Amino acid sequence: MPATPITDPLQRERDHLAASRAALRAMREDVESLDIRDVTGTWVTTLVLQNQIEARIAALADLSHTPLFFGRLDYLHAISEELSEGSGGESFYIGRRHVHDADGDPMVIDWRAPVSQPFYRASRTEPMDVERRRRFGYTGGELTAYEDEHLTDPAETEQTSALLAAEIEKPRVGPMRDIVATIQPEQDEIVRSDITGTICVQGAPGTGKTAVGLHRVAYLLYAHRERLARTGTLVIGPNNAFLSYIEQVLPALGELDVAQATVQQLVGHVEVRGEDTPEAARLKGDARMAEVLRRAVRSGISLPTEPCVVVRGSRRWRVPVYELVEIIEELKGREVRYGASRDALPQRIAHAVLLKMEQGGEAPDDRVQDAVARNSAVKAVVKECWPAVDPAKLVLRLLSEPEFLAECAEGVLTPEEQRAVLWPKPGRSVKTARWTAADAVLVDEATDLVQRTPSLGHVVLDEAQDLSPMQYRAVGRRCTTGSATVLGDLAQGTTPWATASWPEALRHLGKPEAHIEELTKGFRVPEEVIAYASRLLPAIAPGLAPASSVREAPGSLTIRPIADGDGTDGTEAVLAACREALEHEGSTGLIAADARIPRFAEALTAAGLPYLSPGTETSAEARLTLVPASLAKGLEYDYVVLDEPAAVIAGEPDERTGLRRLYVALTRAVSGLTVLHGEPLPEQLR
Repeated sequence: MPATPITDPLQRERDHLAASRAALRAMREDVESLDIRDVTGTWVTTLVLQNQIEARIAALADLSHTPLFFGRLDYLHAISEELSEGSGGESFYIGRRHVHDADGDPMVIDWRAPVSQPFYRASRTEPMDVERRRRFGYTGGELTAYEDEHLTDPAETEQTSALLAAEIEKPRVGPMRDIVATIQPEQDEIVRSDITGTICVQGAPGTGKTAVGLHRVAYLLYAHRERLARTGTLVIGPNNAFLSYIEQVLPALGELDVAQATVQQLVGHVEVRGEDTPEAARLKGDARMAEVLRRAVRSGISLPTEPCVVVRGSRRWRVPVYELVEIIEELKGREVRYGASRDALPQRIAHAVLLKMEQGGEAPDDRVQDAVARNSAVKAVVKECWPAVDPAKLVLRLLSEPEFLAECAEGVLTPEEQRAVLWPKPGRSVKTARWTAADAVLVDEATDLVQRTPSLGHVVLDEAQDLSPMQYRAVGRRCTTGSATVLGDLAQGTTPWATASWPEALRHLGKPEAHIEELTKGFRVPEEVIAYASRLLPAIAPGLAPASSVREAPGSLTIRPIADGDGTDGTEAVLAACREALEHEGSTGLIAADARIPRFAEALTAAGLPYLSPGTETSAEARLTLVPASLAKGLEYDYVVLDEPAAVIAGEPDERTGLRRLYVALTRAVSGLTVLHGEPLPEQLR
């Protein structure tokens, strides 16, 4: 008796999901069953193959909480080469990775493939040959709903996707999620930008700029895998808490080989144990310091006063002073790396000797030139005229000796600025000196002046608005031969040296030709919250247009004064607001000025409310995170309780930076924000 055909569309889709998961398991089992014991080659070959197999197995993991596919495209016409044009349309399931059956036919198409692009770009005005776009809804790992858009049906009116809205508003428990199911056309355009160009994304809070940058990495690894496998990729974030928060996005998309670091970790040549004054940090981060360091590195170069006499057997070969001067002056004028020029100098002197040997009737070869370059007389000239430079020792001297700094900074830094840059107490050695974060960047610049920093294929720089010009240079030399994705928001610049404009920042990065995109449509922060926070923009970033949100959530914003009679300094009111927020599903963040964090840590513990530190993954048992305002940037929570805005502002060195820090804190909420204050709010928010 033939089987009864399934007529329930939802059940058919569930069956396809089950079959796709089975196919993915089979793909993984095929890789796991590979036996390389009989593969001929060296132990190195075997190790490389084994690592590749293990990486492939990890990439084929079936994450139960992550939908294998989230959409389907029904094309009007066949697009596969093996199908004829008259055979009708084709359907493709769009997901996070490619899955095929035993015959090699696709069951799920990778979202990065060209055939998937219309899922994000197609519209009623430009359907891109798509008859129907279907979105799927999931609860846990189970497919529970679907929603269709008939893009070529004139009778169907355009409506906001309920499943899309539900996915965007889904409670945030755990690390940052990928946005692959909700990418919007303007975001997709950035994601699929060509690898040869650098793109800068100015994104208001909630516009998904960080997720867009991470998905761009995933797309580039898909489209240019071999190239980036050779050259490498790197994601740079503002702090370790932020990197912990985003670290699961790329693995969820099947990409495992992307390095992550903070700027401070990139320039870790010395141990940072000290702290600069704001003025000293600003000056050390100024681009003018690059010229001061260039002069310092080259300060030891001198011209010879004696000829170089090389003894070879019974003959003596003399390179006169004027020839040595010409060689050194020529190398100085080339402006190549100090170390490369130093390596070239003995070879240039040896070449001059070889010319004299040829004029004397000898026929020297390259081996003779190398031998001459190693001659003690040549080495003596190099040591005297082009001495070796230790970058850390050089910066130590520069920041410890007023006379040396004055010599290198003449006409670049004023005497007052030089005094601000100098260490209050000179350092005795590289190991014992109290290096600051800004000092470490100077050491990195000096290191690059001596020996070129290796370049990567692609670098993603997030929260870029907070970098100093010297930090931009440190990042830029890591992608001199590659491209970059720069992400940030000028309104969220919370360092005294925060960039004033993207063109200026990109110039310091070494990418002045970069294309700048602006994202102003928010998907994360409710309209009520973003509109309230945007009242600060005229004071903190006058040139930026206020962001809007596609989500309206009446009741999502609560401004709650704390009565003067509260003898607990507002702590009880804050605890009550946290309990209220935790009654809702999802994560809660308690954001407070850094100085007030110990108080709340003690109060939460006494009240029996478990809490996490920023960057720690939330769970069903622990959904509250205690967040210092200085670490809130880039993080998001379903509900945010913000304590005392005036204290957040007062915790910064100046009012503008304080208002920017407050803007960051106000825009971390996805579903609801409660602001508690005992002191008056800033006038912009009254």
